[in-house]
Amino acid sequence: MSDYLTYIWRPVTGGRHAFPVAAKKTPTGELVTAFCGAEAAAAELHDRTELDWIREDSCMACWRLLATHP
Repeated sequence: MSDYLTYIWRPVTGGRHAFPVAAKKTPTGELVTAFCGAEAAAAELHDRTELDWIREDSCMACWRLLATHP
């Protein structure tokens, strides 16, 4: 993964959220927190399919926070 990335979008249960890129290294069984404050199991960040991306809407709270983030 590139060093310049600071966040990633992942479709987890309840929406497509933005997470800090370090969240991908969180061990399975732990919780990760999206920029909007939503929590998801770290395991949900891995092995997502195209269908998962299509089914989940982007979290507008994450979107707004990142749009104003320097």
